[in-house]
Amino acid sequence: MQKMLYVYSLAVTLLLAAVLLVAYSGGENAPDGVKKLVSAFKELPQNIQPVSLDRDFDFAGEALPMNNFDVRERLDRELTVNAYTHGTTLLNIKAMYRYFPMFERVLKENGIPDDFKYTAVAESNLRNAVSPAGARGIWQFMAPTAQQYGLEVNDEVDERYHPEKATAAACKLLRDYHRQFGNWTLTAAAYNIGGPRLGREKEAQRGKTFYDLQLNEETSRYVFRLVAIKEILANPQAFGFVLEEKDKYSPLDEYKVVDVKGPVAHWPDFAQEQGISYRMLRLYNPWIIAPKLTNKAGKTYEVRIPK
Repeated sequence: MQKMLYVYSLAVTLLLAAVLLVAYSGGENAPDGVKKLVSAFKELPQNIQPVSLDRDFDFAGEALPMNNFDVRERLDRELTVNAYTHGTTLLNIKAMYRYFPMFERVLKENGIPDDFKYTAVAESNLRNAVSPAGARGIWQFMAPTAQQYGLEVNDEVDERYHPEKATAAACKLLRDYHRQFGNWTLTAAAYNIGGPRLGREKEAQRGKTFYDLQLNEETSRYVFRLVAIKEILANPQAFGFVLEEKDKYSPLDEYKVVDVKGPVAHWPDFAQEQGISYRMLRLYNPWIIAPKLTNKAGKTYEVRIPK
């Protein structure tokens, strides 16, 4: 049996090699059967077109210099990657209906341009993710930065996972970067690479704008990725993503608030007392990261209980 499988595999391999050879050489004298196989390989049912760059693009009201060939090609890369990474992009489109209403409100309250809601998509795909470096949450804060901007981070509570509080903290950080760099494009780059490092690079390279700077690959692509995400999520149908209302992820805004002022011996028991599962408690309160709450400081925690 194994010998037969070996012979069969060898025959298939040789046939495919012959087809590729004929396809490469032109194949005018090939047998009709081989010509049909070659034709099948050539005529895949696809119609893949590049994204048009013949228009204006901007981020946070700042125009991209589209007359610069380097800018065009870098944007082209990110538009193509995001438009044709169907699974991830489709899930991001679904999730934006859950998070964008809150992002838009908090950004507006803090004087941050609405386009920065796409930063959370670039950072985490709108998930409470953990990076290899240890950044956490939708806005991907490292612990020291999170604490600097007012988020509680310890073994029992991690507010980097609190979507609304983390969004407010991100706004404070973005405001600080904008004061440092003076425009929103460099502010976005600083969110990725860090303000001190971007400042050093800008000074060393004598650069005036983000587009002047030679940065690491991730940051070099970052602003263009934000613009690409903005273009696709702002108009999904133009890029072939068609959703019905039932496909959109609803905001988790149907809940009551229970104030917890003391310790909680066992969150699963607390959840049961509230008539919900521990799973639902964690989904509505992702900042809870341990099965208990010591709360030595006697803080008041607002716990959301789904209705």
